[in-house]
Amino acid sequence: MKKILIDCDPGIDDALAITLAHGSAELEILGITTVGGNVSLPKTTANALRLREFLGFPEVPVVPGSPGALLRPTIDAAEVHGDSGLGETRLPPPTLPPADGHAVDFIIDTLASAPGEISLVAIGPLTNIALAVRKEPRLVEWAREFVILGGSYTRGNFSPAAEFNIAADPEAAAIVFSAGWTVTMIGLDVSRTALATMAVVDRMREMGRLGSDLLVPCAEFYGMVTASDGPAIHDACAIAYLIDPTLIEIQQAVVQVETMGRFTSGMTVVDFHLGDRAPNALVGTSIDTGRFWDLMLGTYAQVAATIA
Repeated sequence: MKKILIDCDPGIDDALAITLAHGSAELEILGITTVGGNVSLPKTTANALRLREFLGFPEVPVVPGSPGALLRPTIDAAEVHGDSGLGETRLPPPTLPPADGHAVDFIIDTLASAPGEISLVAIGPLTNIALAVRKEPRLVEWAREFVILGGSYTRGNFSPAAEFNIAADPEAAAIVFSAGWTVTMIGLDVSRTALATMAVVDRMREMGRLGSDLLVPCAEFYGMVTASDGPAIHDACAIAYLIDPTLIEIQQAVVQVETMGRFTSGMTVVDFHLGDRAPNALVGTSIDTGRFWDLMLGTYAQVAATIA
């Protein structure tokens, strides 16, 4: 079983990703850290706490972290995820508080406790991770692997050039990509093809309270669902990669983050032509969507069976 630490900003797709991670027999969640992103830090933290209790893993620490970007004004995606961050889901408010401390220290302490054994996955802006590697550079050696949902080598969704998680804090992303580890970047080029079509949502409807209170409201709030199209389930792609790396084709690359461009701030500049340079990233290029949804829906069905 692979031990993982999830840094996130729930967020509709974060909720679907956390559900997948919790339900997978291949993963053990050691902790969830939160960052401001899709909505404000108090809301992303509250959403993580709500998910923890609804899904049934109250023993896993939830630790809040950075409220906004390192050097620039905070942005959010409430117009996509709703004011609460979880659209029209029907999850009870949490009864248990977050853990004491700050996400940055929790990330450092957790990875330091078992060097080389814990996979770190970030599915929100990279502010917490940047602060952690600046505070403790050995973090890059301690992580078994580091996987993000973010970036793109073609086009953006926050701007024509930039994906939201990177655009929310480009300086943090630049620190993370230059920290000396290999970043596995699962970006829009992969996640935009993982669509929740009508057939997918119909299977979610069969999953009792998990389907009615969480999965279906998440999928339908995001956008129009049709027989051949639907919203992209971005963050779950990074978790799926941790479960089964063969789902996603990856390619070595040198990735740099644009922080100065007037029109390109937050762009991940991906160069697959390495020459004599060492790669700093493994970049996802495609996903087997059939196997992805088999994994997702099969795991969700197991989680549904545990929820009264």
